[in-house]
Amino acid sequence: QRYCQEVYRGGQLASVHSSSRNQELQKLARTYNLFLSPWIGAVTSRRGGKWESYWEDSSPWNYANWAPTQPLHVVTTCTTLSVRDGLWRSRFCIQLRPFICQY
Repeated sequence: QRYCQEVYRGGQLASVHSSSRNQELQKLARTYNLFLSPWIGAVTSRRGGKWESYWEDSSPWNYANWAPTQPLHVVTTCTTLSVRDGLWRSRFCIQLRPFICQY
């Protein structure tokens, strides 16, 4: 997130608000890396006593494409967009992965 903000002057990790946008980003990610799924801007954490997902850029949470059993509700997690199937998966935020910025 910090890299997107600093290098792209206020950019953010990508937020996804439709199936077509999800497919577009999946296709983009696949052109760069066939194995490692990139970070997108969704975070899942416990807020006010319940688990919820939200976008880093504060845009509305109006679309989701979670894989079965996702998101994880154990610790705060970040989200990857699978280059293989386009589904989202919770991952520990400290993992080094490619990422998709929007700006």
